[in-house]
Amino acid sequence: MPKSRTSYVCTECGAESAQWFGKCPACGTYNSLEEQIVTQVTSHDRRTNWQGTTQQNAKSAANTPPKPRMSLKFSQITEKQQERWSSGYAELNRVLGGGVVPGSLVLIGGDPGIGKSTLLLQVANRLAMEYRILYVSAEESGQQVKLRASRLGVGIALTPDAESEEKPTATEIVEPNLYVLPETDLEQILRELESLKPNLAVIDSIQTIYLPTMASAPGSVAQVRECTSALMRLAKSEDITLLIVGHVTKEGAIAGPRVLEHLVDTVLYFEGDRFASHRLLRSVKNRFGATHEIGIFEMIDRGLREVANPSELFLGNRDEAAPGTAIVVACEGTRPLVVELQALVSPTSYASPRRSTTGVDYNRLLQILAVLEKRVGIPLSKLDAYVASAGGLNVEEPAVDLGIAIAVVASFRDRIVDSRTVLIGEVGLGGQVRAVSQMELRLKEAAKLGFKRAIVPKGQKFPEDLGLEIIPVSKVLDAIVAAIPAQPRFGSSELESDPADADSEEF
Repeated sequence: MPKSRTSYVCTECGAESAQWFGKCPACGTYNSLEEQIVTQVTSHDRRTNWQGTTQQNAKSAANTPPKPRMSLKFSQITEKQQERWSSGYAELNRVLGGGVVPGSLVLIGGDPGIGKSTLLLQVANRLAMEYRILYVSAEESGQQVKLRASRLGVGIALTPDAESEEKPTATEIVEPNLYVLPETDLEQILRELESLKPNLAVIDSIQTIYLPTMASAPGSVAQVRECTSALMRLAKSEDITLLIVGHVTKEGAIAGPRVLEHLVDTVLYFEGDRFASHRLLRSVKNRFGATHEIGIFEMIDRGLREVANPSELFLGNRDEAAPGTAIVVACEGTRPLVVELQALVSPTSYASPRRSTTGVDYNRLLQILAVLEKRVGIPLSKLDAYVASAGGLNVEEPAVDLGIAIAVVASFRDRIVDSRTVLIGEVGLGGQVRAVSQMELRLKEAAKLGFKRAIVPKGQKFPEDLGLEIIPVSKVLDAIVAAIPAQPRFGSSELESDPADADSEEF
């Protein structure tokens, strides 16, 4: 009879230890070791049918020419054209790289209540009009899933417009090819997959299913690893697409071993602020498309709805001018987003001034403030500085540096930046404005939304027929002069002098 022993496995890196430690010896994570019962395998069980070259047949093996047993060259592999399926949502198709790849494994993580199950149930309903879909619910009973499906309108061939108050008629109600399995036993799930042979299956969630032959609890490192491996083997052999829901830790990472993200083909994170209605679906790994793509949804009473023009979410009211605001064009993957940045500079009440950011990298703000004080001569060391992005979107790429700098200067001088001007550029430590990537994509998005001017790094190429007045600048001071011309202070009729007339050290 095989013997059992106790081992402690790190939930972050998967390293094993014979005893418990408060800190993982391999990766250094605290409180990550979990107890696991391991069944020892005897030497007889380890023995395989393969026998290596011995001294008796070494001579004959040396005279045998090398030849492959199972490996193939690329020219010998038969090409198979696989058409992607449309998920029914253009935003999800964008994140997946053009649609659902048959036989792929997609892992979706996110905070509790963010809308993971809602999104997948809506996607399953759309796909069930053309394909056979299995929804495995390991967290809810069949009655609970049906109650949620009724609220989302699952079973309707054409989902009505979310803004319409009209209810679907009886002729619109059809029975989709959608099957629900409330089960946590992996063996039962595998049997159902082999019997039903669905085109796509949703596993909600991987941390709640378990393999009965293992003694560890559901959600443990061993259970998550083995359950995912078993599902992957069946999905690849039967060409079943799997959409797997994963829980996240309090740090925001997907719970379970890191090998979970390595096993799947695509890893998506569902993000959102609990005080806002919009949700961001972000790709961090994709074997079939570009990473760092985002899809934007809005949570309404009937579930999730796609946002046709995401830039409207992150743009404030441009009709009402306010000091300390600037418009930037950020890129998430291949998607340009026009975002309004807001800055507030005020005298501090403490010995050390306070800096605070929302949606902007904190260290990046400190660097820009230092550049403005050293290279432009603006005294900010005794002032509090607050910077936020409208809508709470995280814009941490260097291309928004120029917008942050202009917003801070506009708040310091109590000036208004033209609401029809966008700012694009990275700020260097020497006060120069550096080039950024995807400039043509950013300018086209700005022109489409009706902007008239763009302040960009000097020397960067861009198309000339965009209908935008392009103002190239090489230094931050030049950008300040172009973005904040002579004008009255906000709320005053007295005209201020142009900053270009003053020396940069007396700005």
